[in-house]
Amino acid sequence: MSRAVTAKSPPVNDGLPMPGFDITRADTAIVITDPQNDFLSPDGVTWAVVGKNVTDNGTVENLEALFAVADDTGMPLFVSPHYYFTHDHRWQFEGTLETLMHAIGMFDRPHALSLEGFEGSGADWLERYKPFINNGRTVVTSPHKAYGPETNDLVLQLRKAGISKVILAGMSSNLCTESHMRELVEQGFDVMVVTDAIAGAITEHYDGYQASLTNFRMIASAVDNTANTVKAIRHAWRG
Repeated sequence: MSRAVTAKSPPVNDGLPMPGFDITRADTAIVITDPQNDFLSPDGVTWAVVGKNVTDNGTVENLEALFAVADDTGMPLFVSPHYYFTHDHRWQFEGTLETLMHAIGMFDRPHALSLEGFEGSGADWLERYKPFINNGRTVVTSPHKAYGPETNDLVLQLRKAGISKVILAGMSSNLCTESHMRELVEQGFDVMVVTDAIAGAITEHYDGYQASLTNFRMIASAVDNTANTVKAIRHAWRG
């Protein structure tokens, strides 16, 4: 039997090496990118292109399961958000989806030093995640500005916490999540990706999620679904 990775199933005999990923209490953390309304709420500005994939993958519920297991076990949890402040709209050039995000007001906040208008906005956390993020333990990094953590302090925060292994999930698959995977690997972290706690944009001509799934499999140490990952985390924290 052979099987390529899917959102719900890890690969089996797919012709590629299986490096594996050991969850160890001393140095493993969960990193979640962009668990925000503009991606994950039906009222968010991207729902028309991400909503079906979010729904099919069970992304909202699976991210909640990762938040919950971190909360239950005390596993380190880091959130890397995406915010655009007023001054970011004065950039003199932008890539394709940067242009789109700015045009639709995605993740907009008025100022880095103000939370005016944040509550319930597209930049805010999905309501069901707030108890896990606003608990005084979760590390919320400074915002990334394009897609990867090169522009925020995630790598610094992970290293200062003694983390060398990352379980990665969040939005959006071939953009921020994949960019985080690539940079974390380049920075020397061992990375696994939770494939059904992620979703991407699907348009008439392009499927961002499928594009990222191939790269997750080819670059990360492991890819697996939420149920298996949560089980492995609980086992590691019982040991």
